[in-house]
Amino acid sequence: MDTSSTTSIPLAERIEELLCTEGPLPIVAAGDPVLRTVAEPYRGQLDDALLHRFVAALRETMLAAPGVGLAAPQVGVPLSIAVVEDRARGPRETLEARSRTPLAFRVLVNPSYEPEGETKSAFFEGCLSVPGWQAVVARHALIRLRAQDEQGQVIDELFTGWPARIVQHETDHLNGTLYLDVARLRSLSTNEAVAEYWSQPTPELAAATLGFELT
Repeated sequence: MDTSSTTSIPLAERIEELLCTEGPLPIVAAGDPVLRTVAEPYRGQLDDALLHRFVAALRETMLAAPGVGLAAPQVGVPLSIAVVEDRARGPRETLEARSRTPLAFRVLVNPSYEPEGETKSAFFEGCLSVPGWQAVVARHALIRLRAQDEQGQVIDELFTGWPARIVQHETDHLNGTLYLDVARLRSLSTNEAVAEYWSQPTPELAAATLGFELT
C-alpha cells in the first residue's frame, strides 16, 4: 500500500470512503504500516453521526470475522478507537480454565491499561490481522482500564481473566503492537495444528512438547 497517498487525506474523509461499501470492512494484515504506528488520539475528529456509523461498522466487521475485538488500525484507520465483545461460548471446562466470562459490547476511546498485581496467565491467542495462526501469550490477569466511551463518558474499570486479555490485545493494537511481539514464539501454530494438538483448556502440554515457558 502506498501510504503517501493516504496519510494526507483527513481521517473523516478516509472513513467516509470506507463506509461507502455495505457490509464488513476489509481487515488489514500484518505487514501493513498502519499496524505499526501509534494511533492518533481521538479528539473529536469525527462528527457524532460519522463516529456512530464507524463504530457500528467496526462491530459488524468484528462479529463477521468472527472475533472478540477490533481496533481501528485493523481497518486501516490510525485512530485510537477499539470495540470489544465476547459472548463466551464453548465447553464449560475451557471457559472456566480461561476465566472467560461474557464481555458486553464496549467502545473504547483512547484506552490505556495498567496491571493490578503481578499475576499473569498464559493461553493461546489469535489475531484477525494475523489470520490462520495462534501463539501463547502471557498477559496480566487483572488490569485497570482507563478510557472514554463513544459519548465521551469516562471509563475507569477493573478487568480480569479473558476480558482483561481482550482489552490488552486491542489496546496494544493502538500502540502499534501485535500479539506476536509479546508471544512465546516457539508456540506459534496454525489454527489446524491448535485444533489437532493443543485444544486442551490450558497450554501446559503445548509448552512441554514445543519447549517454551509459560511464565
